[in-house]
Amino acid sequence: MKLKTLSAAMILATAPMTGAFAAAMDRTGQSISAFLQPGNYAEAGLSVLDADVSGKDALGQNTGDMASSYHSASAALKIQATDKISVGLLFDQPFGAKAEYTNSGHIFSAQTPTGPEGTSAEVTTENLTLLAGFQPNANWNFYAGPVWQQAKGEVHLRSNPGAYGPYGQLGQDAYNANMKNDDAWGWAAGVAYQIPEIALKASLTYRSEIKHELKTNENTLAYISTGGIDGVTEVTTPQSVNLDFQTGIATNTVAFANVRWVNWDGFSITPPLFGQAIQTVNSRIADTLVEYNKDQWTINAGVGRKLTEKWSGTVSVGWDSGAGNPVSTLGPTEGYWSLGLGAQFSPATNYFIQGGVKYFWLGDAQALTAGSNNVGQFKDNHAIGYGMKIGYKF
Repeated sequence: MKLKTLSAAMILATAPMTGAFAAAMDRTGQSISAFLQPGNYAEAGLSVLDADVSGKDALGQNTGDMASSYHSASAALKIQATDKISVGLLFDQPFGAKAEYTNSGHIFSAQTPTGPEGTSAEVTTENLTLLAGFQPNANWNFYAGPVWQQAKGEVHLRSNPGAYGPYGQLGQDAYNANMKNDDAWGWAAGVAYQIPEIALKASLTYRSEIKHELKTNENTLAYISTGGIDGVTEVTTPQSVNLDFQTGIATNTVAFANVRWVNWDGFSITPPLFGQAIQTVNSRIADTLVEYNKDQWTINAGVGRKLTEKWSGTVSVGWDSGAGNPVSTLGPTEGYWSLGLGAQFSPATNYFIQGGVKYFWLGDAQALTAGSNNVGQFKDNHAIGYGMKIGYKF
């Protein structure tokens, strides 16, 4: 079982899972597989996720599909500077959320002076990871480096009485928050081990939390004539650990698995005006816009096989624990099960084109708003992810 006969399947097996849809706001899985490719290597990819998430609010009204589709880009460059030193630059968009309640007539929408509007939110992040690796021999690789992260967000809450605490009591109020771009730094480190003769490769990677201070403008109808209230929203994106493993199990065939832990417990987004001690209709305090109370575990496993000299394929299954239930109305799902199929075409030995599709059975969840109001049930939802990637060895 030589490396040469397994090379195409190995590249496919170690690729990031297509169409990530994980707990809380985890999107990409933050793979570093490109950095662990042999020699000089570059790649670029794009994944798209189309989710269908709907439910019923506390009054029994249908919310309609609130999960807007989104895309996520990735790119990587890895240089083997010497026999023992490698450097890599990886770009991804690891955390995010995109929600929009377009249907009117439920408690996540309201009649405003400009007409009926629904609740919407979008949060985006971008990461650049610079890694330097030391390979004392053909088996071991020790790597570490800084991580630059940019984050921003925008939220518009519209609600009939009670759904969003003080901002929905009159059925005509509205709350907006614009959290502007903020740059911050973290770090990553890990170790990898391989035995090329049997296509065995394992890696353990830690990423630190990253603390942001986002300049924020908030307004409601009471403040809109003054241009809103300016402040700072403190947000800490979570630390995480990835364990990746693959090994040859037969000629031209590898088995692979990824286990990911993300420390979402204690995560919250609390703009200052929203977090003030204002009584809601049920006499609770509207203190957080988004919060999670449970760490996330994700497992993906599968088999990759070289089919011909130019074609290889994979099949994988996945499970995600979710990050606690009840959940935010801005992301009302609780984990998932998934099934994925992938294919790789290698016209020449030094480059390839990958494509994949993954289907997600999303977990049922109870929706929670500020003030600990349980305001909706979301059941029997699903998502489909698509992805494409081009890789080049030089």
